[in-house]
Amino acid sequence: MSPLPNHRPQQMSLGPLETEILNIVWDLGCATVKQVHDLILADPDRELAYTSVTTVLRRLTQKGWLVCDESERAFVWRPLISRQEAQMLKAHQQLNQFLAVGNPDVVAAFADSLDSASIEQIEAIAEKLKAIRKAREEEK
Repeated sequence: MSPLPNHRPQQMSLGPLETEILNIVWDLGCATVKQVHDLILADPDRELAYTSVTTVLRRLTQKGWLVCDESERAFVWRPLISRQEAQMLKAHQQLNQFLAVGNPDVVAAFADSLDSASIEQIEAIAEKLKAIRKAREEEK
């Protein structure tokens, strides 16, 4: 199991266009404004200005999702974290928000409502955690 990434975007929440463009950059590995713009306009029902793509890429950079290589004539953006790392961070954030409720009755009511498949998943997670913690102890 991978630990949480060291780099975390300053802002986790993204708008729909930011999410779409980030997914394009993840799919390509790195991308120029033209590449992203061309992929979006491949849908004949879409209209989006080239400058709008540039603005969103810069915004994703400011939020800590992307980094821009400005050494070439065409700037190239690449992700600072992978899609999987982003999913891990989002799950971690959501779990922390849930646990921040701090009311054991709420957590117990949630656990009581789980079906058997969910319970099996939670038990598998607990076993994985035990193994990780045991391995950490053995390293010391």
